[in-house]
Amino acid sequence: QVQLVESGGGLVQAGDSLRLSCAASGRTFSRYAMGWFRQAPGKEREFVASISWSGGSTSYADSMKGRFTISRDNAKNTVYLQMNSLKPEDTAVYYCAADLKKYGSTWRVGAWGQGTQVTVSS
Repeated sequence: QVQLVESGGGLVQAGDSLRLSCAASGRTFSRYAMGWFRQAPGKEREFVASISWSGGSTSYADSMKGRFTISRDNAKNTVYLQMNSLKPEDTAVYYCAADLKKYGSTWRVGAWGQGTQVTVSS
């Protein structure tokens, strides 16, 4: 089973950028669709972005389109989330997810990272 470790979170001001990284262990990383989710205090975990095993297909939640970019480097077993023009409402714990499959409007996730905190001040 793949294990995931996120990094790159922190405290930034509105309008700033951050890049999150997710390092995966295991030789099967390149077979998995990967993604990012986030959970703000008092809210449910929500989908942020996903990327296919090859990197050729990506998808984003509507509120992140044009601001966030997901990418992956299969040679480094790493997936990234570049976040630009950050807003205070982007404040959340961001989780890396592996082996994503979507069934209707529901995501099934095979493995989660431990999460990294992103805080955006106004």
